[in-house]
Amino acid sequence: MTQAFDVVIVGAGMVGAALAAGLGRSGFRVGLVDQGGAPSFNASQAPDIRVSALSAGSERYLTELGAWHDILAMRATPYTRLAVWDEADHPLSGVLPRKIAEVVFDARNLSASHLGHIVENRVTQQALWTCAEEQPGVTLFAGHAVTSLGNNEHNATVTLDDGTELSGELVVGADGASSGVRSLAGIGVTREQYQQQAMVISVRYQGAVQDITWQGFYPSGPRAFLPLHSAGHGESWASLVWYDSPEELARLKSLDDSILMAEIQNAFPPELPLLTHIDTKASFPIARQHAKTYVNNRVVLVGDAAHTINPLAGQGVNLGFQDARCLQSVLREARRAGSDLADPARLAEYEHQRRPANRRMMLAMDVFYHLFSNRTPPLHLLRNLGLGAAKAMPFARNRVAKYAMGIDDKLPPVIRQLAERLPGLKQL
Repeated sequence: MTQAFDVVIVGAGMVGAALAAGLGRSGFRVGLVDQGGAPSFNASQAPDIRVSALSAGSERYLTELGAWHDILAMRATPYTRLAVWDEADHPLSGVLPRKIAEVVFDARNLSASHLGHIVENRVTQQALWTCAEEQPGVTLFAGHAVTSLGNNEHNATVTLDDGTELSGELVVGADGASSGVRSLAGIGVTREQYQQQAMVISVRYQGAVQDITWQGFYPSGPRAFLPLHSAGHGESWASLVWYDSPEELARLKSLDDSILMAEIQNAFPPELPLLTHIDTKASFPIARQHAKTYVNNRVVLVGDAAHTINPLAGQGVNLGFQDARCLQSVLREARRAGSDLADPARLAEYEHQRRPANRRMMLAMDVFYHLFSNRTPPLHLLRNLGLGAAKAMPFARNRVAKYAMGIDDKLPPVIRQLAERLPGLKQL
């Protein structure tokens, strides 16, 4: 038996659930499929090792969906400052102040209360599942995988692992970087695997919750601090990110927690508070990936199914939310005009808006990656000059901050110019 919907969304992660909630609120009939079960949250739990830096733009979107209130009711940590500095040794290391090229982005300089929030992925996902399930037009198929896809001129269909068939005018692939929908639709990708991997570590530290997130850049890769909520008894939670070679991260993961804690304290910048406990740790490869097209007939891609970027600044989910918001708008206009939801001109407009925007963020992240993750003296000088210039010119610094916050969608000129000069960044 076939169940009919307007749109079938495969993948109920943060982006897919957001799109389902948004379309449901607009009166669409939506089938939402996910291999996993409903996310759960318990305030007594240690934090999820997966966290995201949600921008001001994402907060606005989540507020529109009705999810932001629930996120705040669980836990979210605002940050008002973001600091970046170069930690690589150079010939003048012993002479110049350690952080001569430090740049601090401050919400107060933008007349804003904060730059963003650090939020556990399961918190965001649970709030969005709740929003989606509250919509009468949304039907959730949890715990099921898609085994086949039909994509013809009349409709699109997916068959689930229990034989259930779902049909719609449109199928949306929101099923992540290894998207099965993308593969079944025959959409290829361009991909670059980075030499580094990233290790994420959930820790407790002595002191109150901090209002700053920072990244120190080393030749082996950045090391970052993301503040989380209070752990009580004078301690707080944080998420640490350590980029390095796969071999080095494998060595670190094999260490006893007490030894690893000492290595972290020694290897991270001195701004790292005194650690008291390691809860969980995991490492993963990082890659830049871009679908060759976002649309194939009645199949359209959003979020990581369409693009993945270097997670340097935690911007991936923000791009995914922008995809969802844009596609929502396009589909609402199609419905208002009485046209097919898979009208080629409508879906081309979605890709026309989102591909360049996603490419701009890819370029920005790769500029930082190529500029900082090396030991080449000319690039070392260039990055210090660049950070020094950003420090000296508040206007340029604020442009970068607004871009990262989702307030301004134009790539700052200094980043665009650097991107044009670095190899391998034009084929995105």
